[in-house]
Amino acid sequence: MNIPGKSIRAFIGAKDYTISRQFYSDVGFEEIEIPGNMSYFYMGEFGFYLQDAYVKDWVDNTMIFFEVDDLPNTLKHIQSLQLTEKYENVRLSEIVYKPWGNVFFLHDPSGILWQIGTFKSA
Repeated sequence: MNIPGKSIRAFIGAKDYTISRQFYSDVGFEEIEIPGNMSYFYMGEFGFYLQDAYVKDWVDNTMIFFEVDDLPNTLKHIQSLQLTEKYENVRLSEIVYKPWGNVFFLHDPSGILWQIGTFKSA
């Protein structure tokens, strides 16, 4: 059976909800606040839920892959935001070239690992 879907939205935690909300706004996501200490962050058609909840094992093992069209310019944009200077624990890598595609890594203030990349054509 083919299930016609519209989106998949991850739920991620925050060690400090206020700081994480500001971080994602700085990255360029728009925010919709949801009652119950949760927000929906989106960029175009893509989004995720940020919760005011922190379980270390959960957050430390959360990874999100965000596929983009122009990886070098996306990295330049993220670098220009100076997130590693503004937020404690934020880390940003250079582009890593893999057989399947290219990717760089961004850790948010809580430790959520974002893999931002492109896939090679088949």
